[in-house]
Amino acid sequence: MIQHDGGEKRALHAIELDTDLVIVGGGMSGVCAAITAARKGTKVVLLQDRPVLGGNASSEVRLWMLGATSHMGNNNRWAREGGVVDEIMVENTYRNPEGNPMIFDLVLLDKIVSEPNITLLLNTAVYEVEKSDPDTISAVKGFCSQNSTVYTVKAPLFCDASGDGVVGFIAGAAFRMGAEAKEEFGEPFAPTAAYGELLGHSLFFYTKDTGQPVKFIPPSYALADITKIPRFRQFNTQLQGCKLWWLEYGGRLDTVHDTEAIKWELWRVIYGAWNHIKNSGEFPEAETMTLEWVGTIPGKRESRRFEGDYMMVQQDIVQQRTHPDAVAFGGWSIDLHPADGVFSEKPGCNQYHSKGVYQIPFRTMYSRNISNLLLAGRIISASHVAFGSTRVMATAAHAAQAVGMAADLCLEKGLLPAQLADNGLIPELQKRLLRTGHHIPGLVLDDAADLVQQASISASSELVLDELAESKTLILPIQESVAQMVPLSAGKPGAFIFHATAEEDTQLEVEFRISSSAENHTPDCTLERVILPIHPGRNCLRLDFGALMPYTSYAFVTFLRNSKVQLHFSEQRVTGILSVFNTVNKAVSNFGKQTPDPEIGFDEFEFWTPKRRPNGHNIAFRYPEGLHVFGAANVANGIDRPVAAPNAWVADLNDPAPQLSISWDQPQSIKKIDLLFDTDYDHPMESVLMGHPEAVMPFCVRNYVVKDEQGRVLARATDNYQTLNQLVFAEPVTTRTLVIEVSHPSAQTPAAILSVRAYGE
Repeated sequence: MIQHDGGEKRALHAIELDTDLVIVGGGMSGVCAAITAARKGTKVVLLQDRPVLGGNASSEVRLWMLGATSHMGNNNRWAREGGVVDEIMVENTYRNPEGNPMIFDLVLLDKIVSEPNITLLLNTAVYEVEKSDPDTISAVKGFCSQNSTVYTVKAPLFCDASGDGVVGFIAGAAFRMGAEAKEEFGEPFAPTAAYGELLGHSLFFYTKDTGQPVKFIPPSYALADITKIPRFRQFNTQLQGCKLWWLEYGGRLDTVHDTEAIKWELWRVIYGAWNHIKNSGEFPEAETMTLEWVGTIPGKRESRRFEGDYMMVQQDIVQQRTHPDAVAFGGWSIDLHPADGVFSEKPGCNQYHSKGVYQIPFRTMYSRNISNLLLAGRIISASHVAFGSTRVMATAAHAAQAVGMAADLCLEKGLLPAQLADNGLIPELQKRLLRTGHHIPGLVLDDAADLVQQASISASSELVLDELAESKTLILPIQESVAQMVPLSAGKPGAFIFHATAEEDTQLEVEFRISSSAENHTPDCTLERVILPIHPGRNCLRLDFGALMPYTSYAFVTFLRNSKVQLHFSEQRVTGILSVFNTVNKAVSNFGKQTPDPEIGFDEFEFWTPKRRPNGHNIAFRYPEGLHVFGAANVANGIDRPVAAPNAWVADLNDPAPQLSISWDQPQSIKKIDLLFDTDYDHPMESVLMGHPEAVMPFCVRNYVVKDEQGRVLARATDNYQTLNQLVFAEPVTTRTLVIEVSHPSAQTPAAILSVRAYGE
């Protein structure tokens, strides 16, 4: 028995920790920053004020994680974020294709606890900072509600990934809230005068059909008159989870300090909406349905934004400006919401897309006045308008990986974040990021330490794509305009042969298009247009375009809508080959064409997007000249995904035992090999609610063997599903040749490797 007499004031249990890097906030950004730094050897303490990780992506909020891929609703092809965030999304799709938010919690926790250099403090809210001088944080203090313990964590570097920027705020870091006036940055989409309105919070709910009648008695605080919500007719029995993103409120309040009041108002709306569905008599199918889950933690969109040495603005996104310190990318639309949220008469959002992805510079990722404070997540240095794009989770997490890598580099060199550029270390930071599969648009990995760069590379076969064979069953009418994306070199393209079927005489318009930027995938330039006569029966369409390709990029052989004509499609799928459709995706304000007011600073262009599998087949075609773009040398070209070309070695599908050979004149001592496989960077892999048709991407090599020059097996995999496979040997392997034997993923999809890298000690 323990007995304590009362009387004296007592102190809470206290623990002090010393570490290399403190990260406050365990959302997707904090998680990815922590893993990135820890894998480089940095000791990390990760403080999270909730019982689970993931923030808005967790089971407490249940918003799907998205970024540049934008539900496959924009023109950003192969744009899923790379590195750790890609690893997490691929892992979740493998374990959790159904989109169960509880399983996603498990995936995140598993990733963190598997890193020995991370100390995780859940349920620990930071409430105080200590400073060694006005510009330098020396420690943070956090209270854990579950073990009644105060933690004091000291470190030379701190990262605020808390969403509301609690560390930056307490420490005195410069920040902003609200929208800047148009005149400050010359942003056409900004308001004429600055204002304090923000994007609001959202709460979601899940429903379940029990198979028997269920009654619902609303709480006293439920909204009695659902017609106060202008979009109340959108409520129905099928709508649940984050498809209710527009159930938003709080933009006219203080989104930090009024969060509890905002939550109660959102509860009023949810229970009022459910009362309407259950008890209005308008939804008889709801008789057997019940509320399975209602959120208790609002999903926040906007609060504080902190100032770095550079502030992202609208023009950075729309004009796709380049930056010497680019370390990440984005591609979500500039997505701003009305301050009144669900009570607004206006649409739930205004989404305007750019023609491609854009760079994010490192100067946005640290405080301009607190010298050892890094910024991650939605609080990075961006104007209110630019924030409309940079704020989304996969984009923020991708940028946070750069923060984690930068922290490790700072600690190694004894520098502060702003000093990396002054000391010429940005190229080193970029190189270290690219090595992990982290994509930075416009950058190519030039790595002198990579032994493959000095090797001779050959293969048992290289796909020369001269045909995508027709399927007997995939003969589909051109209900919407469709284009086959084909990677071509500069100069005159060869002749294409397609086949079409019709029941009556008609005409088919075909356009040969490219993008105005070689690395974009918006087909905004029409080089040639032809009109082909179509007759009843099978038609052979020979397209011998005279227009010249001005640069190496994707061409779009575009068939304009004509429902009287049926095109022949193929069941074959090949890395870097894709069909796209001029279609509508209302979820991201894609109505087939973006036609903004010219005064708000966005481009007018069409949307050409893929269809999700099991649909979205390639158009069958023959190309007698052959596409010579899948050579073995691509594995060493420093680009890990399709951009202006497939950037992959692809074996011939008829090769029964594909293998890649990497050889040197002299024996090499190899400690580590990195293999990057194609996990379909075009797939958004939404993390919750939305299911996926497959757990493993169809292009991904499942089985491979790595051998030395003597034929000894160095590594073997039989069920791979991940992008990056890192093979680290206990002792260095000495060999003059590496042979990588792979199996085709399926009879319709040839084996592909995006990159191979090898390193010594």
